[in-house]
Amino acid sequence: MSQAPRPELTLLYDGGCPLCLREVTFLRGRDQRLHPGSERLAFVDIDATDYNPALHGGISYREAMGRIHALRADGTVLHDVEVFRAAYQLIGLGWLYAPSGWPGLRQVADGLYGLWARWRLPLTRRPDLDQLCRCRSEATPDHP
Repeated sequence: MSQAPRPELTLLYDGGCPLCLREVTFLRGRDQRLHPGSERLAFVDIDATDYNPALHGGISYREAMGRIHALRADGTVLHDVEVFRAAYQLIGLGWLYAPSGWPGLRQVADGLYGLWARWRLPLTRRPDLDQLCRCRSEATPDHP
């Protein structure tokens, strides 16, 4: 029996964030339509109580909640807008994020993403990162 191919990119996302869920739904659906049975993207919900950093590049819950991360099949860690450039490339929409990698625009895109990442929790009416981490450490003391 053959093993399913390893995804090219695994995105770590916050399953408690409605906007993040919307993005994951879009990416997953497009990937499944383009690559049925051999999807190129995988998704890991960092908000799940069984999220284990050791299985995902050592990226802690706090790090993952602070900004988006993804892991390439070779273990390379991507973050911020670079994650979206890679994911959209794999689903045939790379042109949408390509300008965000151009010199000059890269810094602007990363700066804007940094603002979004900083304000994502309050904008989605969620507790702040420190409170989420405290609640998580109380609920799952075995995982950082």
